[in-house]
Amino acid sequence: MNDSSLPLELRRFVTAADKVDFQSPWTIEEWLSRSDVVPNRQLLLVRANMEPGHSHPFHTHPTREEIIYIVSGRAEQWCGQRHRILGPGEMVLIPQGEVHGTYNPFRERLVFLAILSPSQAPEPGIVDVSTQEPWVSIRLGFPTCQ
Repeated sequence: MNDSSLPLELRRFVTAADKVDFQSPWTIEEWLSRSDVVPNRQLLLVRANMEPGHSHPFHTHPTREEIIYIVSGRAEQWCGQRHRILGPGEMVLIPQGEVHGTYNPFRERLVFLAILSPSQAPEPGIVDVSTQEPWVSIRLGFPTCQ
């Protein structure tokens, strides 16, 4: 018996067939840990696939902290007003409420894991600040990403 045939409260293993795919404005999301996949209590896990020239522009999670872990490709990763180019095996810790953005100005697809906690956080889960200063102009001179 595989876990996908078990009642949700008994599921522990997630296969490629069990994940929930979603096309967001930023990435192709593959949800591996959320309440309709497993009985998670504290952690959300999504594998994000970001095409070249795309981004998840500046935003914040007022009620969650987040880890972004790079699986393949490179990310121009912002945390607050600081940024780094992250490659495979590297990560950033984003404290609750910290403004951040993930950009892929490179020629290869970026694949990363986003781990957020707690899973059952009060709304709003995400707040876009990309049209506010200083975020709207902080990337001036960087390659454009949509």
